Amino acid sequence: MQSPFSSSLKLLAEPANREALTQISRGIERECLRITPQGKLAVTEHPPALGAALTHPYITTDYAEMLMEFITPVAQSITVTLQQLEDIHKYSYRHLGEDLLWPLSMPCFVGDVGDIHIARYGSSHIGQMKTLYRKGLTQRYGGGMQIISGVHYNFSVPQAIWEQLAAADNTTADAHYISRRYFDLIRNYKRICWVIPYLFGASPAVCKSFLKHAEGDIEFKEHGKGTLYRPYSTSLRMSDLGYTNREQADLKITYNSVEEYIHGLRRAITTPSRVFGKLGIKVDGEYQQLNDSILQIENEFYAPIRPKRVARAGETPTQALERGGVEYIEVRALDVNPFSPIGITAQQIRLLDLLLMYCLLRPSPRLSLEQQQEADRNFNRVVLDGRNPRLSLLTEGYERPIADWLEELFADFQDIAAAFDGAHGSKDYQQTVAEQYRAVLNPELTLSGQFLRILKQENIDNNELGMQLARQYRDAMAQPLSYYSEADFSGWTELSLQQQREREQADAGSSFDDFLTEYFRRAACASPECL
Repeated sequence: MQSPFSSSLKLLAEPANREALTQISRGIERECLRITPQGKLAVTEHPPALGAALTHPYITTDYAEMLMEFITPVAQSITVTLQQLEDIHKYSYRHLGEDLLWPLSMPCFVGDVGDIHIARYGSSHIGQMKTLYRKGLTQRYGGGMQIISGVHYNFSVPQAIWEQLAAADNTTADAHYISRRYFDLIRNYKRICWVIPYLFGASPAVCKSFLKHAEGDIEFKEHGKGTLYRPYSTSLRMSDLGYTNREQADLKITYNSVEEYIHGLRRAITTPSRVFGKLGIKVDGEYQQLNDSILQIENEFYAPIRPKRVARAGETPTQALERGGVEYIEVRALDVNPFSPIGITAQQIRLLDLLLMYCLLRPSPRLSLEQQQEADRNFNRVVLDGRNPRLSLLTEGYERPIADWLEELFADFQDIAAAFDGAHGSKDYQQTVAEQYRAVLNPELTLSGQFLRILKQENIDNNELGMQLARQYRDAMAQPLSYYSEADFSGWTELSLQQQREREQADAGSSFDDFLTEYFRRAACASPECL
């Protein structure tokens, strides 16, 4: 008898169904620090020639004025997505003056925390709220953690695949079914997402200056004058130095259904925090944070994956999920790839496709809180010591060699790759599996292994390598646009500035305090009467 995984894969690989595998929708969000030619944080404002960060669809800022974020629109072609991302980089470079884009996830030299200027979005209510949210992040966690960069990968299963899977399950591919299956995917992702930092973690080292602005008790070795590293680490970005919130560990947010997930997040933004409550909300008439809850807003929840739906005006992320169910998932465990001028490669995207499709097609039992915590411990082990050939991971309370688990996963990835290649009429996915399998056999071929090898062989520190790459990539981006046109970017710039002005004019004379009060009243519930 065939396993459910084999049956589902065979269904998608049938000639009549293959085309659906070419219809997967993707999008990328790439963060990167703007730095000076001397390798320090740029303290200037977001370049006005790039438009309004509040309203530009593709070029914005994340936490700080110097932390840029590039966003691609939804596309079904990997080639198109990478061309779009490359053009966004090219156009941005033309308006950075002497500034460079830092090619690593962990920051460059960070001197005075006062050099980290919180992103500003103008005087509209939503603009003020976005800036205040970032001020709250600074008060809660410090500015150092917030200038770490990553790549987010958005992945959407096409309707044709949902219909095939639903028919096999003797049901219909409605919003409830799709959400349930997306949460199946998410639970399996939680079980094996350690594969991502193993293969693609690229932050095994950090500038010593960063530790002055971060918490954590990680043991390091020293390389050169200013670099700290762990011999087997893969992604310090995803460690306790980076995107963690110890208070969030008590939230007990689970992924067994969209309803449970929404309830957990909504509880977090309405539950007062003992720690953050001491900061105050408004002190001497000046806001310090949006509120004193465990989470100010839902996006403060740090997770390696998020279920998403595009929100309508005035909706919070959970209200959008409640209205229409899950539309796509956002993978958040990717470091910036230092060996790519745009932070990610086609091969990485294909491997992510295989991993996510594996998570969708495999049976996905409910994940107890204890099992979820076990999965989190596995992730942390790989983040800190993933290239240790003797490393073992937990599965149902038992230790399992990481190499053994990777071998099993890659056997299934190979089968999925054959189905993808059958649909695309290529060998790209199978070649990706073969190439990445080399890193299974030899952990030093992972991105983190390659990065540390260069530091040691060339006897340079983290910042020197980062600057070498930054200059190299600036030169590589001095090429003509290949997908968009100059007119496209000029149009988006002008429209974004106009839209920001219109929002500011609409809010002029009304109260920001009243706006916040109404926002959180609406955010706490989802009934039509409340909204």
